Amino acid sequence: MTDTLREPTFLILTALAARPQHGYGILRDVEEISSGRVRLRAGTLYTALDRMSSDGWVAIDREEVVDGRLRRYYRLTDLGAARLATEVERMRANTRAAEQRLRARPIGGTA
Repeated sequence: MTDTLREPTFLILTALAARPQHGYGILRDVEEISSGRVRLRAGTLYTALDRMSSDGWVAIDREEVVDGRLRRYYRLTDLGAARLATEVERMRANTRAAEQRLRARPIGGTA
């Protein structure tokens, strides 16, 4: 059985599924994807990226210098994409089960 991804990890992987991004881009994308519910701090993001890199889910895509500062871009690996897909399917299955039970619920059920 695969462990459930924590929401920040899921959102970071989702952000990287579209294209390689640098840290600030990931932070903005996570906030957008979550409709503002999740706002990661930079330290939290880079700790998560280090962990996901160790797990083989993300990798450094490239580095460039912008305004004298190093900007590192991260990309989703095939292993990371597979892990994200597994989590999406788990969430779909849970959603289907909830929908079925809500449809079967008697109208005007007890409070």
